[in-house]
Amino acid sequence: MLSIDDLTSNSSFTKSGGAPKKVTFLPDPPRAERRYTVISVDDHIVEPPSVFEGRVPSRFAERAPRVIEKEDGSQTWVYDSTELPMVGFNAVVGRPVDEWRMEPTRFDEMRSGAYDIGARVADMDLNGVYASLNFPSFLPGFAGQRLQLVTKDPELAMAAVRAWNDWHLEEWAGTFPGRIIPCQIPWLLDAEVGAQMITENAARGFKAVSFSEDPSKLGFPTLHSGYWEPILTACAETGTVVNLHIGSSGSSPTTTADAPSDVAGVLFFAYAIYAAVDWLFSLAPVRHPDLKICLSEGGIGWVPALLDRLDHMDRYSEMYGTWTGELTPAEVLKRNFHFCAVEDPSAFPLRHRIGIEHILLESDYPHCDSTWPNTQAVIEREIGALPAEDIRKITWENASTLYRHPVPHEVQENPDAF
Repeated sequence: MLSIDDLTSNSSFTKSGGAPKKVTFLPDPPRAERRYTVISVDDHIVEPPSVFEGRVPSRFAERAPRVIEKEDGSQTWVYDSTELPMVGFNAVVGRPVDEWRMEPTRFDEMRSGAYDIGARVADMDLNGVYASLNFPSFLPGFAGQRLQLVTKDPELAMAAVRAWNDWHLEEWAGTFPGRIIPCQIPWLLDAEVGAQMITENAARGFKAVSFSEDPSKLGFPTLHSGYWEPILTACAETGTVVNLHIGSSGSSPTTTADAPSDVAGVLFFAYAIYAAVDWLFSLAPVRHPDLKICLSEGGIGWVPALLDRLDHMDRYSEMYGTWTGELTPAEVLKRNFHFCAVEDPSAFPLRHRIGIEHILLESDYPHCDSTWPNTQAVIEREIGALPAEDIRKITWENASTLYRHPVPHEVQENPDAF
C-alpha cells in the first residue's frame, strides 16, 4: 500500500511536479448543453480559511486550524502548532493538464469553485449538475481523522470537528438550498459519542457521513472488532448513508516501491474492492439490514466480477463458517451497497447485474479525475442510448432516493430549469 501523505508530498509523482511552477487559468468553458438532470455524489471541498473562524470556543481560537503565509510564497494550514502543508488536494480543474501536480499550495492557484460556494454552484451550473455531495479534503482528512489525530487535546479536536460540520451545513450546503447534499465528518475517538453525534446531525439535516474504508489503517480498531457498532447502529436507525471514499484509509493500492506513478493511478479504484469485501464480511449489513453503504470514486466495472466470485464461494461457504443470515453475500452486497461511476463505459451493459437502482454518478470536481466541464457529454456518450427509465435512475433518481434529497419537479422534467 502507498501512503496518501507520501503520494501528495512526492513532487515527482506527476510530470510537472519537478518542473518550475506555472499557474495558468483556462478561459471559462461555455455552459454545457443540458440533456440530463444530474446529481453528482462525489465532489470535493477545499476548505477556505474561514471555516473555523467564530465557530470554535474563544479559548481554542489560536490553536484551531488557520491559514498562514510562508516565506517561500506558499500558504499552509497550522493546527495546534502543527503545519499541515496541503492547501488544496489535487484541485486542478480549469488549468492545463501539463501544469497538474498533486498540490496547489495557494488558494489563488486554484479555480475559486474549489473553495468558494458561490463559485462552486456557478461551476455546477456550467457543468449541468443540479446537486452534489461534497467530501472534505486534505485538512480534515476524508474521514475527519486529521482533526482528531493531529492534536493531543480531545476537547480541541471535538471543537474542530463540530466547527467543520457546522460550517458545512450552515454555509457550504445552506447558502444554496437544494444544491448540496449535507455530508458530515464523524467523531472517531469514542464510538458512543460518535453515535450520538450521528443522531444529532441527522436531526439537523445531514444525510451522509464520510467514513473510512479501513479505520485500522488510521490507527483505530478494525471493522471486525465491534468498536464501531454504536455508530453503525446510529447510521442504520437515522438513514445516514455511510460514504466510503477511495483513500479514506490514508492509503492507496500499488505494487512495488519502485513502480512508476501510473501503477498507483491505475490501481486507485482497487481499494473499493477491498472495502466492499471487508465491510460485507464484517457482517455489519447483516446485523443492520437498513444500513446504506456507498463506495465513492471506486467505479463500477469490478462489481459484476465480485458478484461472480461471491456466488462461486457461496458453494463452499460452510468451509469458512463465518457467514450468517438468510441472504447470500452477493444478495447482501446488492441490497446494502451502492456504487459510483466516473467513466465506466464497459460496465453499463451489466447494469442489471450490478443492480440498476444502486448505480450513481459523480463528477469528482475539482480533482484530476473530474469530468468537469464535460459531465453532460460524458453521460451522453456512455449511457445516452440506454432506455429513458434507466438513464433517469442513474443520473439523479437513485441518488435522490438514497440521500433523501428531493429534486424539484420542474428540474426533474427539464434540466434547464435551474
